[in-house]
Amino acid sequence: MRRQFVMKNINNFPTKATVERIRAAYPSGCRVELISMDDPYTKLKTGERGTVRCVDSIGTVFVDWDCGSGLGIAHGVDHIKKL
Repeated sequence: MRRQFVMKNINNFPTKATVERIRAAYPSGCRVELISMDDPYTKLKTGERGTVRCVDSIGTVFVDWDCGSGLGIAHGVDHIKKL
């Protein structure tokens, strides 16, 4: 199931509450799968899997992808699902 957290504050960043929900949904060490990424330069493809390293203060989920990439998932732009 894909979750979207769309609440944002005036600066177009997610609210503190939204970031906390993202952190709860994707704790460090959990496994995820890439659904989509809006980055024309990435070599990551739909279906790639990895392990969540952390979630930063603006809701970016940093993943250690099995393919060796460490690219983060941008809140509200890219999509992953928890395995």
